[in-house]
Amino acid sequence: MKIKYIWLFTLLIGFISCDEVESPIPEAEALPELTSGSADFSNFVAVGASYTAGFSDGALFKAGQENSFTNMLSQQFAKVGGGAFNQPLMNDNIGGLLIGGMPNPRFQPRLFFNGAGPVRLPATPTTEATSVLSGPFQNLGIPGAKSFHFLFDGYGNPANLALGLANPYYVRIATSPTSTVLNDAVAQNPSFFTLTFLGGNDFLGHATSGADDSNPLTPVDGPAGVGFSASYTAVVNALTANGAKGVITTLPDLADIPFFTTVPNNALVLDAATAAQLTGVFQAVSGIFLQGAILQGVPPAQAQALAAQYAITFNEGPNRWIIDVPVTQTNPLGFRQMTEEELLVLSIDQAALAQGYGTVALTPEVLQVLGLLQQGGTPTPQQAGLVLAAVNGIDDKDALDSDEITEIQTAIDGYNATIESIASSNENIALVDLNQLLKDVVNGVNFDGFNLTSSLVTGGTFSLDGIHLNARGYALVAKTFLKAIDETFGSNFIESGNVPKASNFPTNYSPTLQ
Repeated sequence: MKIKYIWLFTLLIGFISCDEVESPIPEAEALPELTSGSADFSNFVAVGASYTAGFSDGALFKAGQENSFTNMLSQQFAKVGGGAFNQPLMNDNIGGLLIGGMPNPRFQPRLFFNGAGPVRLPATPTTEATSVLSGPFQNLGIPGAKSFHFLFDGYGNPANLALGLANPYYVRIATSPTSTVLNDAVAQNPSFFTLTFLGGNDFLGHATSGADDSNPLTPVDGPAGVGFSASYTAVVNALTANGAKGVITTLPDLADIPFFTTVPNNALVLDAATAAQLTGVFQAVSGIFLQGAILQGVPPAQAQALAAQYAITFNEGPNRWIIDVPVTQTNPLGFRQMTEEELLVLSIDQAALAQGYGTVALTPEVLQVLGLLQQGGTPTPQQAGLVLAAVNGIDDKDALDSDEITEIQTAIDGYNATIESIASSNENIALVDLNQLLKDVVNGVNFDGFNLTSSLVTGGTFSLDGIHLNARGYALVAKTFLKAIDETFGSNFIESGNVPKASNFPTNYSPTLQ
């Protein structure tokens, strides 16, 4: 029996051996040799704002800079003659800045995810803004810079920091107090450049503050140093003056940036009893306003029409928040319910929303007046005022209403029209449609088997600040740049497999990052 089984086992091995001989594993198809096409990457200079710098998680820090998409591009360019790509690295992975040895609340440590949500790293920055580094630096990404700042000759002057006229990120790398970002770029005589997200800060500062007039939009038109179109054109003309080729990008819409979409405007979820209570409160507000208007001589029909807008009805389930709006003749109380397209900013106090911010502040005194009204009583003017004052609409700084969104989107459309016109009229310019890329990300983009979306924390594209990308998101941008370079200048980075791989880049950084 043993001999028989040995014979069968030997026969089986023979069959297996035959199969291996007859069915060899096919060899992988050889990739073509990498070529640069008509582009010269020997002196690559990256110009732009925070995306160019590698800003992530609400700060600039060393690991983020090392994972900047521009650094990823330089690593690919080095394979076809690309030269050195020096970055003005921060001192640490804490992020934030010291100015004159003191922490500055505008430049705080980076965010990390503590299991419940994004929080600031509990550490003190070690990078001093006024300690000027010696360059030159090929990464001239200046976080916070607007289009016209690249032409301003005091933007790197330490003496202008206290006046708010200088940028500390540029102060630490400017070649002189009177240099400009553009001059520092052109002085390097780049053979190839990228100009990324320049113009983003022309609308983002305004938008993230709820369209605060203290940080106005940059007008589309106007002279260089004031208007976007002239400033942007001046930057591109200077960079291409000696025949350099480059890539420029469009700007994203608000609706594709998680900072404006993460907190839903219909997140007021109510049970039936609470919905009925809030409906009753606003009916009381409407009635009080009606009686007050009539007492002030407003014709009853007109008073009734005005009062009707405040009788807001709430339902069981999701409801939209109440926002403050400018007081007008048609809205004397200055509040209304949000509409579908309006947005809340990520920085809103979500704990306050759970305590009546965005609806009404129901104090015991207000509840007492409401009880009086339910019994058919007549409140005193002071009691009526308490009810009206209890309406706790979301402040302008925490929301973008429809008029503000229209204003901002009109500016973005104008900026993009300029950018697209420049790209279409200059054969030395490739265009990356960052606007379309981030729209695609909203619905999900497959990147090396990873499904990248725009969801905060879990989407794999945006960092914890909801505006800037994480390392994997920047890798996606780098790959998109390489594709545009291939299509415009005849290189073959994509076809030859010389692209960043998604799995090599994290989506969230550890709080203990060294």
